[in-house]
Amino acid sequence: MYTTIQKWGNSSAIRIPKVILETVSIKENDAVEIITTDDTITIRKTTKKYKSLDELFKNYNGTYTCEEMTTGSIVGKEVF
Repeated sequence: MYTTIQKWGNSSAIRIPKVILETVSIKENDAVEIITTDDTITIRKTTKKYKSLDELFKNYNGTYTCEEMTTGSIVGKEVF
């Protein structure tokens, strides 16, 4: 099957026919994973929608220290 990538807001999109989704048991609002390799895009159904906090912080070693950010000198009527 051939299709065309079309503009959708600030993104691009393709329409996936219902028969193809039914073939792979994917329906509207199912969570999917998008994987890219070289010139290939793979869309795979997943049961996981979001990473847990443990997954998000698994490589965090606790060494981050926040610092005050400077934006330069006042040049007009900025309000902070």
